Amino acid sequence: MTKWLRSGRRRDICFLLAADGELRGQQLKSRLESHYDDRLEPKSFYGSLSALVDAGIVEKRTEGLHDVYTLTDGGERRVRDHYDWVRDCLEDGD
Repeated sequence: MTKWLRSGRRRDICFLLAADGELRGQQLKSRLESHYDDRLEPKSFYGSLSALVDAGIVEKRTEGLHDVYTLTDGGERRVRDHYDWVRDCLEDGD
């Protein structure tokens, strides 16, 4: 696993993108806030997104006034690898 997926927030962002294909930044933030049942500081949240973009895991494009985010092929592979690892850990515990 790359160091960029060690952060729970970055990992959760990637899982949301894997599920939905692409999301606007505010949609991602709102979904995480709902999941965490807590407000996220915009600077911290967008810093996490920028780190994922800089690492080549997430791609950003501008669509009108909004930034839209999607996983790169490499990001998709990392999410799938992590999912397989978690599943294997849970199955081994049964």
